[in-house]
Amino acid sequence: MAAVQPRPTLADVARLAGVSAKTVSRVYADPTAVSDETAARIRAAADRLNFRPNTLARDLRRGGVTNTVAFVTAEFTNQFYIQVAAGIERECAAQGLTMVLASSDDAQREQAVIDTLVTQRVRAVLFVPLGDDHSYLEGERKLGMAIVAIDRPARNLLADSVVLANREGALLATRQLIERGHRKIGYVCNPAAVYTQTERLAGYRQAMSEAGLSSGSDWLRVTDDPDVPLEHLVTELLESDDPPTALIGGNNRATVGAIRALQARGADLALVGFDDFEMADVFGVSVIAHDPVEMGITAARIALGRLADPTGLTRTVELPVHYIPRGSGEKLPA
Repeated sequence: MAAVQPRPTLADVARLAGVSAKTVSRVYADPTAVSDETAARIRAAADRLNFRPNTLARDLRRGGVTNTVAFVTAEFTNQFYIQVAAGIERECAAQGLTMVLASSDDAQREQAVIDTLVTQRVRAVLFVPLGDDHSYLEGERKLGMAIVAIDRPARNLLADSVVLANREGALLATRQLIERGHRKIGYVCNPAAVYTQTERLAGYRQAMSEAGLSSGSDWLRVTDDPDVPLEHLVTELLESDDPPTALIGGNNRATVGAIRALQARGADLALVGFDDFEMADVFGVSVIAHDPVEMGITAARIALGRLADPTGLTRTVELPVHYIPRGSGEKLPA
């Protein structure tokens, strides 16, 4: 294997072009500061050496910020967050900014990841909050960094946020099943303690209460243990003494777990999922849907607006959801 060549430096370009290092630096900082002939000679030398200027180091030396926006999420494998990232990237690119994607596996790692990005002088941090305390970002917010919480509000931090109409969506799902004649409606989710699920559970309980139905533990299977497979929770419900006739999946993973459990047992329950997912139409799964790409675009626009006006009032934008009937949510009780 050939030896790896050292990366060329600004001094290497200057030596090949026959100019000073300061002259090379001027070409990249302000091309009009040198003659066209000199600039062309320097760029030709840079191309020959495959030299790339370290704009990050230059900007940091000047005390400035980069043209980078960070998106921090916990789940690279979840299509919901991948689509949110696509929306952020699309809007940032249109404004000449670059998005970097980072992962925080848990609440403890979240702060370390964000702190690292902050030291790299990103212009904005958009993140899906995991921890219970985000006050460590308050100082950066006061210094003008744009901070936007996505999918759930930040805690102990005055920051903009973009969330879904979670409670309304769960109301829609539960009422749809009630209107079909279901009285024993199960709800499954993991994790359960996050903002999205507390809101969705509240909507489920509200709809059940309005119909005079029980929403107690008999038909609830919720947990915050990541090691508990969601299909196991559904199986517990199906094997209970008084099983439900319909199920609500609290998120896309819960719905997929429900599908697996139902197919494994040959059960034919009504099912409504929260969050659309790939192949849901093929399986005929009715869902409460929304637009994750639009969520990313909205969050990016808020961040860009915050950069333009750091003193404006913070706000929470709630994006709408809607019901897509595909068959599973329209089944009648057996």
